[in-house]
Amino acid sequence: MTVTVDFRRPGLRHLSQPTLQTLSEAVAQNVAIARRRTRARIMAVVKADGYGHGAIAVAKAAVAAGADWLGTTDIADASRLRAAGLTVPILTWLNPSGVDAEAAAADRIDVAIGSIDELEALLEHGSAHVRVHLYVDTGMAREGCPTRDWDALIARARQEQRRGSIRVVGLMGHLPLADQAQPEANESAVAQMHRARRRMTAAGFGAPLTHLAATSGTLCDPATHFGMVRLGAGLVGIDPSGTTELHGAARLTAAIVHGATAAAGTPVGYGGTFVTGTSTNLSVLPLGYADGIPREICSEASVEIRGRRYPIVGRVSMDQIVIDTGADSIPRGTIATVFGPKGGPTPTIHEWARWAGTIPHTIVTGIGARVRRAIA
Repeated sequence: MTVTVDFRRPGLRHLSQPTLQTLSEAVAQNVAIARRRTRARIMAVVKADGYGHGAIAVAKAAVAAGADWLGTTDIADASRLRAAGLTVPILTWLNPSGVDAEAAAADRIDVAIGSIDELEALLEHGSAHVRVHLYVDTGMAREGCPTRDWDALIARARQEQRRGSIRVVGLMGHLPLADQAQPEANESAVAQMHRARRRMTAAGFGAPLTHLAATSGTLCDPATHFGMVRLGAGLVGIDPSGTTELHGAARLTAAIVHGATAAAGTPVGYGGTFVTGTSTNLSVLPLGYADGIPREICSEASVEIRGRRYPIVGRVSMDQIVIDTGADSIPRGTIATVFGPKGGPTPTIHEWARWAGTIPHTIVTGIGARVRRAIA
């Protein structure tokens, strides 16, 4: 079954699931792979709108496949999952739009707290009955409480728990080097988590649900698993460690909107950075950097049309890319596949990441605001 996501100009651009495989099937297969690698609970992290695939659709697929928890970066995103009927526990962290403690309590959303300031902000906005995961910095210097402040945060959280303001149920960290797929690179972070957990237990928090590993740690290093792992990019087929073959969950296609024969020596696109070497056929796709096609792609970048790859030539424009189809004159309306699951001539998101000098995450999350998604 093919699932199509139409852009605002219907019929011109599409983001669809792999042929003979729905989004749900791809996510389910990826959850199953993770399940075979761990005995811990699995949190399905659906931040950035489910890595560009639709947060609600990915979350439902993951839960149906056995995910125990859901994760987002914002309470409002978590509330939307609740409104969609998802009842499993949800954890949110970062909260760039602010901590809405009342919404968190009403929708049964756990909140990660990485500093005394964050705890005070939660308390200031009404925190009764909010479940909290304390967040320790395990080596990223990005989020979480630095080790030097850890005891103070624990003490403050313990004080508020005794008052009934919050209930501390979890301990969270992040692996800075998991993508290296070398367990020894994670040893320092793992040791810090063990120390933090011992201190929480000593402070009277019992045995908090502890989670440190994201996708790479889940797939590569059992020592990082603790009580739960967080599967995010892996849900949609991205393994940052490059060690595991996961299942791609989307296919981006676009219909050709213009074609012409160009003589040898014809400059193509802004600045004429590509010049045809011989007489050739050129086709235009209505996709550009406003839609998530990286402007930085190298000359290897290509798309698939009718089972063959054809190169993208000239600069990526805001709304268009040009394809050199050589001797083949491709009719207007013919569908080209920009990326899809691995197999056959279709480029993958991993190839697009290499062509753009980036990571696959930016390819799938960069699909622009003109996308209308319709997920099966």
